[in-house]
Amino acid sequence: MPESASLHYFIGDLGHWFAITSFVTALFTAFSYIRSQQQQDLDKKRSWTVNARAAFYIHSIAVLGVVISLFVIIYGHYFEYHYAYSHSSRQLPTHYMVSCFWEGQEGSFLLWMFWQAILGIILIQTGKDWEASVMIIFSVVQGFLASMILGVVIPLVNIKIGSSPFMLLRDVMDDPIFTMQPDFIPKDGSGLNPLLQNYWMVIHPPTLFLGFALTLVPFAFCISGLIEKKYSEWIKPALPWAIFGAAVLGLGILMGGYWAYETLSFGGYWNWDPVENAVYVPWIIMIASIHTMITYKNSSTALKTSILLVIAVFVLILYSTFLTRSGILGDASVHSFTDLGLSGQLLIYLLFFTLLSIWLVTSRWKHIPTSEREVSTYSREFWIFLGATTLCLMGFQVLIPTSIPVWNSIVGFFGGVSNMAPPANQVEFYSRFQLWFAVVVALLSGTGQFFWWKKIDRERLKKEITTPILLSLLVFSLLLVIGKITEPSYIILTLAGSYIIVANSFILYSILKVNPKLSGGAVAHIGIGLMLLGILFSSGYSKIVSLNNTGMLISKDMTTEFNRDNLLLFINEPRSMAGYDIEYRGERLEPSEKSGYVKKNEIDLTSNPYRVVANKEIIFNGKKLFDAGDTFGINPENTFYQIELKRNERLVATLFPRVQFNPAMGGLLISPDIKRGLSKDLYTHVSAPMDPNSEVKWGETEEVRVKRGEKFFINDYVAVLEDVKRIDHVEDVLLSDEDVAVQA
Repeated sequence: MPESASLHYFIGDLGHWFAITSFVTALFTAFSYIRSQQQQDLDKKRSWTVNARAAFYIHSIAVLGVVISLFVIIYGHYFEYHYAYSHSSRQLPTHYMVSCFWEGQEGSFLLWMFWQAILGIILIQTGKDWEASVMIIFSVVQGFLASMILGVVIPLVNIKIGSSPFMLLRDVMDDPIFTMQPDFIPKDGSGLNPLLQNYWMVIHPPTLFLGFALTLVPFAFCISGLIEKKYSEWIKPALPWAIFGAAVLGLGILMGGYWAYETLSFGGYWNWDPVENAVYVPWIIMIASIHTMITYKNSSTALKTSILLVIAVFVLILYSTFLTRSGILGDASVHSFTDLGLSGQLLIYLLFFTLLSIWLVTSRWKHIPTSEREVSTYSREFWIFLGATTLCLMGFQVLIPTSIPVWNSIVGFFGGVSNMAPPANQVEFYSRFQLWFAVVVALLSGTGQFFWWKKIDRERLKKEITTPILLSLLVFSLLLVIGKITEPSYIILTLAGSYIIVANSFILYSILKVNPKLSGGAVAHIGIGLMLLGILFSSGYSKIVSLNNTGMLISKDMTTEFNRDNLLLFINEPRSMAGYDIEYRGERLEPSEKSGYVKKNEIDLTSNPYRVVANKEIIFNGKKLFDAGDTFGINPENTFYQIELKRNERLVATLFPRVQFNPAMGGLLISPDIKRGLSKDLYTHVSAPMDPNSEVKWGETEEVRVKRGEKFFINDYVAVLEDVKRIDHVEDVLLSDEDVAVQA
């Protein structure tokens, strides 16, 4: 065996050892903190606490060791490992190799563990009296996550725990090559999912998993409070973490939406995909829990509601993990992972904390203090309760249809048959309900703020709210005229969005005069109003401008709508579209070393399909990219189509929508390019690309004799020969001195 291969195996063995260490130390941390809690003697208590801290620090180092080991395998192109072979390739830039790390289930579990290890260290340093009880919960969660990447088989019972990212390819793939050549190493890997080859996928998953990790902190404080019978004291340390977690999780969701907008070809940023829903729901419930926690902090009400909501957030995060990773969604989601045989472990993980929470809540319920204060319609508690209830209903309206595959599996497990199916048109189904929930939330957010900051009765409410309502109507009227809004539901949403912005602006002005530090709630609510209006104008008023004005069918095999809504472009023939002259200029390739695009006739192929040679000086946008004879890298899977937009013969923009041929992902993958503007975007993608590997079907040769100006039939079309002339230049074609180009 070569020395390099031995070194590669050492890295895998080291990473696996780190994974086992992380699991063992997580459990030992929990055990040590439990023993610390049981001690009456201060010295023994301190001793067990020191042991627990040391174990968690070792655990954190082990998690970091797993991370480094796996990244070394990916970055070093050690394709003898299944994880590197399945998710990476030699041609990937470094930043996309980072994306390879969390493309697989094992890597994403590891990312989740990494964030929680950091949060655990912070809590050890800042937890004070809460340290032991909170870290017990933290360590148990870390133990469950560490078990997902163990990849060990228990002897005798032959039960496998987890899936290791350090499995060798020969141990996973049943291929004859490994029988004949056990040390066979592929020259290259399968590559990263092309949909993930986007800069948002470098930063979106870490942000989202940090949000996941942060939901554990308020949950751990809440469960600790129930265990130690500190029924209300947990609110104070948990609230800042809940706010931070909601902000990070919301940011992660927004990043995912922008990735979808730039990468997927459905023309939007939110498709109500089951996995999108499974993250959206806990975020909505988390927002509700923050409001009830703030209510308790200020008026000692809604404690029980806060406990239920904080627990629900973490349980829903675990449920979303089960949905995404168990394979139960099948083809219902573009985001879901394939099943690695972890569905049983994931279910145990979910049930453990669900049942623990139910047991603690039911056993402590009658002891949890409640307020005897009567809630008035004109009290802030009443309006907060209405808002939290609406948010919960908003979340569960999405959760129930999303869970239909789970329900079908449960029925099937018990021998029954369920024919329930998720909504056929997800966008229309969910948007129809969520729009009205959003209207109610906006009205409550605008009105509730007046009750929050001021002692108010009916007469004062009229006085305080009259001016904001009148100004809201003015803003609303302007938006109706400017946006030309006519759809009744959109009109109501515009009114609600205008009201929440104006009403909270009045509140913000009042707060800034007294104490600017208290302005966060009003600013957040103004942001909600702006978001509602942004969603309305970006989604509700998107329209197709690429209507086919050529009078020709794109394909007889396509639907009427497809042939109508997609403009047919011929190379170097301008067409009018949406106030632009649009022209298709040909196929392009993207160099890996420099920013720009090259024409296919400017390069010569080499024996390496990922390396080409410039056969002439290559210039892009007036900037020289390569000299003749330069060798540079490309990705031959990616083809870009150059589209020029002109107005009054002036070039306005050049777009390069992408088509990738990837058999592993089902063939052709289409990604858009976007001309961004202040008030609107022009969203462009190639809707009917040619498969480069498909066999071209030629009809029988047909000879037609025709004169200038004469009509003739060809391939079911009526054609007219207008003129025949010689030309000296053909775009993307090199003409030698002996070539003659003719244009008809």
